[in-house]
Amino acid sequence: MTGVLAAVVWALLGSRLLVVRSVTVTGTNLVPVSSVLAVANVQPGTPMVRVNTAEIATRVEAIREVQSVQVVKSWPDHIVIEVRERDSAVAVSAPGGGFDLVDSYGVVVRWVASRPARFPVFQTSQPAASLRGNQSVALAAAVLSELPAPMRSSVKSVSVPYDQVTLAMTDGETVVWGGADRSAAKVQVLAILMRTHARYYDISAPGVAMTEG
Repeated sequence: MTGVLAAVVWALLGSRLLVVRSVTVTGTNLVPVSSVLAVANVQPGTPMVRVNTAEIATRVEAIREVQSVQVVKSWPDHIVIEVRERDSAVAVSAPGGGFDLVDSYGVVVRWVASRPARFPVFQTSQPAASLRGNQSVALAAAVLSELPAPMRSSVKSVSVPYDQVTLAMTDGETVVWGGADRSAAKVQVLAILMRTHARYYDISAPGVAMTEG
């Protein structure tokens, strides 16, 4: 029995057969694979049994653009780092020009010189760097995620005064959306009301929606 145990220990720790020979990174678009590998710091030749997948994931999750990471051992000699990057939700005007794209958690994902049409401007007096964990950003992102693509592309900016999401549309209309509840009903009501070509729509309570001008 002692001999068998010694053989197993040798196979796991001493043998050159069960060591890291390659590392694969998946799911990256914003973050270069080379950056993930550098931060992961998985050394070739490390015995597979000594590879701490949780520690690797923690290091990679420190990259700003990364939301979550799963590290998998693919025996006998391969490590797979599965990255889920952050998804931008809104744009915030940057002090030096351009826009910071921010995700639903208020984390700055990246800077762009001009605003992509699919990311409305989030109206705030705070710099983007201070929005991490901001509930108004989370609420705005939740509402925007429920809009049909054609309707979302028409949203120029979004604000959240008093926890009430308000959308400013590209044609000049203002839509008081309210909270993130009853989104499907609000989408239907707004689509109908927009046929009146008003300038102001309040659908925060879709059963008693109001329009002006």
